[in-house]
Amino acid sequence: MPETQSKVLSAPVYWAQRSNLVYVKIGVEDVKSPEVKVDKNKIYFKAVGSGKQEYEADLELFDEINTEESKFIVRDRGTEFVLIKANVGPYWKRLLKSDSKFHWLKVDFNKWKDEDDTDDEGGAPGQGGGDFEEMMRQMGGLGGMGGAGMPDLGDLDDKDDEPDSDDGDLPELEDK
Repeated sequence: MPETQSKVLSAPVYWAQRSNLVYVKIGVEDVKSPEVKVDKNKIYFKAVGSGKQEYEADLELFDEINTEESKFIVRDRGTEFVLIKANVGPYWKRLLKSDSKFHWLKVDFNKWKDEDDTDDEGGAPGQGGGDFEEMMRQMGGLGGMGGAGMPDLGDLDDKDDEPDSDDGDLPELEDK
C-alpha cells in the first residue's frame, strides 16, 4: 500500500515593528530539520513540527532588510527573527509586499509599538542600539541579565530579629 504524503501547512506568523527593525515569530513548535533562508527582501522557513507535520512560510517582505545585521533563533516554541530594516525610519504598512489578507499572519501585540510611541527601550530612535541588544539577550544570543537590577534576596532577612506575629508555634495536627 503506498504511503500517503502529508500536506504542507502554512506556518503561523506573528510580527511587530519599530522604526529600525521588524520582529517576526514563526509559531511552529518542536521544530525538526529547519530550513531557514533570510534574503534582503524575503524569509523562507520550512520545517517539521510536532506531530511530524510539515510547515512552510515563504514571506516576500514589504521592504528590504540588512541581512548581515539581522538574526534568528530556533526555539522549542517557535523561530524568532529580528530583522534590521535597510531603510530606517518609516514604518512599514504591512509585513508582506502583497496587500492580501492571510489567515496565518497576525500582529504580535505584545511587541508592537506605534510609530508615534516614545522609544523608551534604550538606544536612540533609528539605531540598532539598546532594544536590539536587549532582544538578543532575551533570545539567548548575547547572554542573560547577569543580576543587573536584581535585588539581593539576603536583604529580605529581618534586621532586628524581633519575632513577627506569625512566627509563633503551630498547633499539632489532630488525627480523625
